[in-house]
Amino acid sequence: MAESDGRRPGRVAEMVLRELSQMLLRDLKDPRLRGVTLTAVRMTDDLRHGRVLFSHLEGRARAPEAVRGFRSASGFIRRQIGRALGLRYTPELDFEFDPGPESAARIGALLREVRPKD
Repeated sequence: MAESDGRRPGRVAEMVLRELSQMLLRDLKDPRLRGVTLTAVRMTDDLRHGRVLFSHLEGRARAPEAVRGFRSASGFIRRQIGRALGLRYTPELDFEFDPGPESAARIGALLREVRPKD
């Protein structure tokens, strides 16, 4: 999957992120998706595939369960995004855990531990 930082894929990625975030708040009631925060969407140049990156309040341990929740709702998600964005082709979305926020929190905690006391 060749990803682009092109203008159109970037704009579409932002719209998908915004729409999917709204769906998480108002439409997706799957308990496996509680505690999920969307961090980024990356679209291919042809806009047919996208990668949705997410973090979870409970960390990496709950990621596989959240991915299963997203997969079970994927038909609904695609339909809603297709209606909202009005694209010729509704992108196929893959959902992946983003370890970035978890790693940043861990690094912050380690830095606080080694900081000299004043």
